Order: sequence, then structure tokens, then C-alpha cells
Amino acid sequence: MTNNSNEMWGGHYDKKPDELLQEINASIGFDQKLYAQDIRASIAHATMLQKQGIIEAEDLNNIVDGLGRIKYDIEEGNVRWSVELEDIHMNIENRLKKLTGDSAGRLHTARSRNDQVAVDFKLWVRDEIERAVKGITSLQKALVAKAEEHAATIMPGFTHLQTAQPITFGHHLMAYYEMLKRDKSRLQDCSERLNECPLGAAALAGTSYPIDRFYTAEKLEFARPTANSLDSVSDRDFAIEFMSAASIAMMHLSRLAEEMIIWTSKQFDFVTLPEELTTGSSIMPQKRNPDAAELVRGKTGRVFGDLFTLLTVMKGLPLAYNKDSQEDKEPVFDAAKTLAICVQIMTKMVDGLKAKPEKMFAAAKAGFPTATDFADWLVKNLNMPFRDAHHVTGRAVKLAESKNCGLEDLSIEELQGIEPGVSEDVFNVLTLESSVKSRKSYGGTAPENVLEQVQAAKKEL
Repeated sequence: MTNNSNEMWGGHYDKKPDELLQEINASIGFDQKLYAQDIRASIAHATMLQKQGIIEAEDLNNIVDGLGRIKYDIEEGNVRWSVELEDIHMNIENRLKKLTGDSAGRLHTARSRNDQVAVDFKLWVRDEIERAVKGITSLQKALVAKAEEHAATIMPGFTHLQTAQPITFGHHLMAYYEMLKRDKSRLQDCSERLNECPLGAAALAGTSYPIDRFYTAEKLEFARPTANSLDSVSDRDFAIEFMSAASIAMMHLSRLAEEMIIWTSKQFDFVTLPEELTTGSSIMPQKRNPDAAELVRGKTGRVFGDLFTLLTVMKGLPLAYNKDSQEDKEPVFDAAKTLAICVQIMTKMVDGLKAKPEKMFAAAKAGFPTATDFADWLVKNLNMPFRDAHHVTGRAVKLAESKNCGLEDLSIEELQGIEPGVSEDVFNVLTLESSVKSRKSYGGTAPENVLEQVQAAKKEL
């Protein structure tokens, strides 16, 4: 009887897989992204096998040459992927067999697709972390440059989106620098934790061949091999952690995007965005919509969804490898791509953003932003408990509201009618400039502080 089995399963099967099984089972449509990592890991594995005397030098040379040709062909677009061969690993191995004959069959000695995909995926995520860190660094540089330019530009600081105290625009932008600094730290921590090589764990139990896992780990620039073969092939913590860090970074980008959307509205009119990063309306010619910022805000939910997809896949899996784990790659690929493009477009928005200091200053004057300065003056000059000073200031604000003016516009007589101890020099603390300059505590908004933060950031970068 003719054996029509899939060649991957050898003599145990007489029938080919059902077409529907092939369709749901095949991952080549997306895991082809791993081709470079797969080839790199295969070369490291083959080199180790020859070093350990498990394969001959001739086989190693054939394998390395063949894989080099395959990588070139893939990058030139000369490879047609086969769904019947399921994944990137078998597609490459099948092509290698056509190039090198029996040598290709020796490559899979002492390994399984389980540890093969684990090492490929780790290498890919490690590369993406490096890319993400570089992108975030570029965005940080753009924020620092803009913050230095606007270290003394006064704007309203908000809590509950209500005017709270005057701050500087530079200080506001440097807050995002700090958020991104934590994002980079999380990504780098993830890279350090994932830096253990699963290659050599084989299917789940290790191998009886005299392999050298420390050698392959070193060849692939991992710190060490993984310590447990079961965990090696079933672990996807590194992917989940990467997407967790990506999700937090996207949340930060979304917050900045939201502020840009608010700031560009005519009701605020604090900034303008580069024309090429906005769009018009099909029927309203006056519109300039902040679509790039809105899309960053919208795509944040997409990355959150990617994270929860993989968490859901992994939550009920027993040891060791299960086919469910094939669902790990598409959400990670999508999250990495989305983060990368959002960081890039946000960098362009910050680079090209034009502030409107006069609009910011006018907005900062509304809403009694120096009320806290008045209360602090009462504490410092009249030795008044802050709670009492708070009540006195509240009465002054109420009076100013009734007169539709600012605190600084009340007369000394009106203020003394509320608190007799108030003197003329209180007006020195009621201007926006004096308020901002007085916030010299470490991390505060004073322009000199902002410039110090900028210089420190430049050294960090």
C-alpha cells in the first residue's frame, strides 16, 4: 500500500491530515517572521553537535551553507511557504533537505520543535525589546528638547481636569519622560529575565545525547541555559511580560495622546500639531483633526487585548507543551508592531508640536491657581495653621468669584476684611510667575528645576 502520510510523522500514519486540520494547525502564515531567529538557532545547534562529535564536520558545513542560502532566498522573496509543512521550522528543514540531502536530517538530532520554537521566540522577543527601547529613547529625546525650550512657559496644572496650580509646560513634558523611563526599565528587566536558553530541552525531558547546552547558550548570547526542561518548552512568561510592559507603555502614550487631543481643541488651543499628522473633514473645510493622536489612543486597547489573549491561552495549560501555545505568536507580533509605530508617530508629534505660550498663560490665570500660594503665605507670615489658612483662602476665593476677578485683583482692604493680618506683600505671591518660581522643592515645577531635570535626562540618555 502506498504511504500517503505527512512526511513529518514518519511511518506511524497512513493518511494525510484532514484539510480542516491543516488549516487550523498551520502557523506558517505568521511564524515565518521567525525565520532569521530559526536559522541562527539552527546554526548554533549544528555547531554544538559537531563540537560534541554527534555529527560530522561535513554535515555541519552543508547545514551552515544551506541555511545561509535559505536565509538569502527568504530575504530576496524567492521562497514559497507550504501550509502542509505547517510552520517555519519544517519549511526551512524541508528546503534544507533539498539542498543538502541527509545532512539536513541530522540537524534535528537532540532537539524538538518544542525547544526549537521556544528559543526562536525568545530570540525574536529579545530583538523586539531592543527595538522598543531604542524607539522610546528617541521619544524621550524629543520630550527633553521640547521641555528645555519651554522650561519657563507657564500653563495651568490640573487635577480632575480643573485648574489647580500654575506649572511650566516643560515640567509637564518631563513627567512623560519619567513614565517612559520606567517603561524602558520594565522592558530591560524583561530582557534580562528571558535571557536563558531553552535549546537542548528537547521535547520536554532533555536528551540522552552528550550535548553542551552552555555552549549553545553562549553562541546565542544568552546568559545561561534554562534549568528545567519541562519549564523550558512550556514557558511563555517572557512573552506575557513583554506584552505587559508594552501595555503599560501604550497606556502612557495614550495619556499623552489624550492631552494632545485636548490641547489642540479650540476650547484649549494650547498647541498645534504638525499638519502632516492631522487630517481634514470631508464636509467641514475648517477642521484639522488630531487623527494620529486618536489612533494611538485607540490602538492602546488593541495591545491590552493582545496581552489578555495570551494570558487566557496560558491560564489552564498543563505541563509541558500543548498546541494551544501556538496561539502565542500572533498577539505578540501584533503588540510589538503596534507599540513600534505608535512610539514613532508620537515622537514625530512631539518633535513638530508648536506651543502657544500666550494661550497657556491666559488659561493659567483662570480658576484662582494661586490660592494655595495665598494659604502658604498665611502660614509662613502669620504662623496660621494650614487648615485655618485654607478656610481664610476659601473665603477670599468666594469673594473674588462674586466680583468676577482674580485673587490678585482684590484690594488690600478687601483681603484684610477677611483676615486683618494680611499685608501688601501678599501680592508678591499671587502672580503666576512668582508661584511657579517658588516651587523649588526637588521635583517641583520651578524653571530652574526643569532645566536641572533636562540636564540630568540628557546625561541618562
